[in-house]
Amino acid sequence: MIDSHCHLDFSDFDKDRQSLLDQCQPQGFEAIVVPGVGPKHWSGQLNLCCQHRLLYAALGIHPWFLPAKLESALEQLEAEVKRQRESLVAIGETGLDFSQEILQRFDTSTQQQAFEAQLELAKKQALPVIVHHRKSHHGILQSLKYTGFDGRGVIHAFSGSYEQGKAYIDRGFYLGIGGTVTYPRARKTRDAVARLPLEAMLLETDAPDMPLHGHQGERNSPLFLPQVAKVLAGLKHTGVQEVEAQTDQNSRDLFGIGSDQC
Repeated sequence: MIDSHCHLDFSDFDKDRQSLLDQCQPQGFEAIVVPGVGPKHWSGQLNLCCQHRLLYAALGIHPWFLPAKLESALEQLEAEVKRQRESLVAIGETGLDFSQEILQRFDTSTQQQAFEAQLELAKKQALPVIVHHRKSHHGILQSLKYTGFDGRGVIHAFSGSYEQGKAYIDRGFYLGIGGTVTYPRARKTRDAVARLPLEAMLLETDAPDMPLHGHQGERNSPLFLPQVAKVLAGLKHTGVQEVEAQTDQNSRDLFGIGSDQC
């Protein structure tokens, strides 16, 4: 199994990180992709990924963590990506979050500046992008067109309609499938996932966030990934093994999983 999105470097895991990793390998985990969120996290994140053969790093600036000196941070990101290029599998987590909560802190133009700069960096370095979205599908597609981004990537924690999902797939993107599909009330997303091709999907947990249905209020973990696979198999009317095999291959294809990351 491959967890294509897990913030295992976050302090939520400080007390039992090694224990979790020790449990992952016997359960069939092949890899865990650990996205970056901002300059303050990169050093610890990269060190962690170099210490564990299961972990693969991406670097980026998340729309929730945009620093006051954005241009300086973007320059720092470009320099760090150049230094670490051979050990990285993607640029991200980047993206747009147009929820009122985040717009009160970072307006649309600031977010777009950060996102589009990271798209340009991904183009320059021939890396895929890991894209965060919330109430921003239209804005993301606009930025992809504006920058002429013709690379690949994943729409992390996909939540949306069939038409929105297809628009990303038509641009060569994968959809990250996680805890959202385990909620019966997420009818629109579950319907979209049922109709869209498994060949365009990755499994993810977004741990420690995005807990599964029935686990609200709990810390999420990579160990919940088999439950996501089981729900996805039910939506696709296929077997869990088929889901795991296809999504693992998709992650390998997108991120180059299997190459030496340090």
